[in-house]
Amino acid sequence: MSDQHPVSRFGAVELEDMPADLRERIGVIAEKSGFVPNIFRALARRPAELRAFLDYHDALMERSDGLSKAERELVVVATSGANHCTYCVVAHGAILRVRTKDPEIADRVATNPYAVELSPRERAIVDLALLIATDSATLTEAELDDARAAGLTDDEIWDVGAITALFAMSNRLAHLTALRPNPEFYLMGRLPR
Repeated sequence: MSDQHPVSRFGAVELEDMPADLRERIGVIAEKSGFVPNIFRALARRPAELRAFLDYHDALMERSDGLSKAERELVVVATSGANHCTYCVVAHGAILRVRTKDPEIADRVATNPYAVELSPRERAIVDLALLIATDSATLTEAELDDARAAGLTDDEIWDVGAITALFAMSNRLAHLTALRPNPEFYLMGRLPR
């Protein structure tokens, strides 16, 4: 990125300058995607925090039970849209498009999550994520019962809440740092590979 459009207002750490464990961990992601996501370059200025972020992210997003990987990304996009986080909408919107094979879903969820056509299960996931992201103090058993009625288990409801909470934090870090999305994210899941 040029100085005119920096990755972060606090600078960025290149992969080769990261501590060995992070270089290895982020290197795997870079090899798979073909680039180093800017979130890692920005957060690497504080390695202990990046490690903690990655550990919690992976504990929530890489689980093989409960919510599908696409449903987990749906939570991230709904949360990030509600929090006006450009970086996370663009980055996780790309992942959602890839996982669902739907080139439009991320844009529809991020811009008007209340009107987008979703399955009853997806609607319950998005509605719960939006409530937790925007007004969590008003959450009652009624909303949890609605999610259960749509087929979500208590573990899946927990996942929606935990993913929403993690990305609410991530959204705020992206705002603090003025984090710029990698250009590669914009076309992912929109064009054939």
